[in-house]
Amino acid sequence: MEPAKVQSEGGLNVTLTIRLLMHGKEVGSIIGKKGETVKKMREESGARINISEGNCPERIVTITGPTDAIFKAFAMIAYKFEEDIINSMSNSPATSKPPVTLRLVVPASQCGSLIGKGGSKIKEMRESTGAQVQVAGDMLPNSTERAVTISGTPEAIIQCVKQICVVMLESPPKGATIPYRPKPAAAPVIFAGGQAYTIQGQYAIPHPDQLTKLHQLAMQQTPFTSLGQTTPAFPGTYPRSPLLKDTLLLTCSTRVDASPQASTHELTIPNDLIGCIIGRQGTKINEIRQMSGAQIKIANAMEGSSERQITITGTPANISLAQYLINAR
Repeated sequence: MEPAKVQSEGGLNVTLTIRLLMHGKEVGSIIGKKGETVKKMREESGARINISEGNCPERIVTITGPTDAIFKAFAMIAYKFEEDIINSMSNSPATSKPPVTLRLVVPASQCGSLIGKGGSKIKEMRESTGAQVQVAGDMLPNSTERAVTISGTPEAIIQCVKQICVVMLESPPKGATIPYRPKPAAAPVIFAGGQAYTIQGQYAIPHPDQLTKLHQLAMQQTPFTSLGQTTPAFPGTYPRSPLLKDTLLLTCSTRVDASPQASTHELTIPNDLIGCIIGRQGTKINEIRQMSGAQIKIANAMEGSSERQITITGTPANISLAQYLINAR
């Protein structure tokens, strides 16, 4: 939060920059269809509202303008979030309405003033506004900023933001501030055959040797989980390829082979998709076998059946990668 030195007579009326941390779904709500919601907020509040770019789970929303414009923008955002909560409750059995929650990003050097001696200031804000205010104990990654979470009714949040602005203006940041920049979502990692792969689009790319060595070391220390359980490294669902436009349902059953570390999964695939998985002269299915390290058998077409059965045999790691690659095809 960076106050510009613009003071007018009659108390608090300066130009401020306030940064909010939002999840992707929240940002989508603020932007609206074809950007109509954020355009309306900018026009009606008079504040500049910028949203950080990037394929990140979190985004930074920066609001700049005179304090009056800032408070109008905050009010519009808080009421929009309340509207989203009410709409989501119409399809939910929940009876009590959850509070609206906003997260401010504040330089850590200002958080002491916000909390006050012995927590006196933050307690005063909670009691006078009715909002819940929490200051994170740790700084956000690779920054000197902390998240300040405000929860309550839209009215309580607006009053609380006004009080926070006053404290921030009275106690400017000390030293340089390294702003928090959300990082893009990490690509999922799958381990198979002692090798680590990162999933990029519909391809599994071999990962650097260091991660592979760490996985090999971990496997020496950790026994396989029993069948029916799922390890964190092998989730039960797999990312869908953007090329798969129609929903593909894979029905799966499991049985134990003679080897204690091997298991068998059976998938049922529609006949009209089996060619995509086999490829020309079996090239694609052979690639999947080689990359996953699993044994893959495709049953012959049964007369009158619209489906084919695929049997995958191998360790849980081999099967996980084979299932992902088949789904991607």
